[in-house]
Amino acid sequence: MILPIVEYGHPALRSKGRRIERIDARIHKLAEDMIDTMNEANGVGLAAQQVGLPIQMCVIDVLDADEPGAMIVEGETVPLEDYMPLVLINAEVEKIGDTIAATEGCLSFPGMQGKIPRPPEVFVKATTLENENLEFRATGLLARAVQHEHDHLHGILFIDRMEPNDLQAAASTIEKLMRRNSMS
Repeated sequence: MILPIVEYGHPALRSKGRRIERIDARIHKLAEDMIDTMNEANGVGLAAQQVGLPIQMCVIDVLDADEPGAMIVEGETVPLEDYMPLVLINAEVEKIGDTIAATEGCLSFPGMQGKIPRPPEVFVKATTLENENLEFRATGLLARAVQHEHDHLHGILFIDRMEPNDLQAAASTIEKLMRRNSMS
């Protein structure tokens, strides 16, 4: 089922997600719906906050990207198709390296993009839908998507990290979204 994606101004986007203590049928269904929603919106990632739920779960799929990056499990680069779409539950992310600015968009900020500085690599520990531990290193777009979605899980938005010139250029769009989507 395609879920509505909440836009900037919705309070869930600023909510730190609660840990998921039990992976049950409801979580499986939500993950399936989030993957369908992400695909329908042509996104590479979607956090539960973006569908109005402040919990620690996100989905990522970079398979169709021109330069998806790499996923390294136990020291070996693995085929991305073996892991995508990726569902991360209660993820912990360790950033590796100096930041590099690159253009990002966000499904909760339709049509808006900006340069976001992020490290080029991350180390991730998370739980899978099968309730198994997953540890991996990610590079390229996959690393960037993991960081973007992990930020969402903690109520941090890409505008909070956006380079000042890009943020200033987007100010009127941000203000319009806030007015349109704020719940008074």
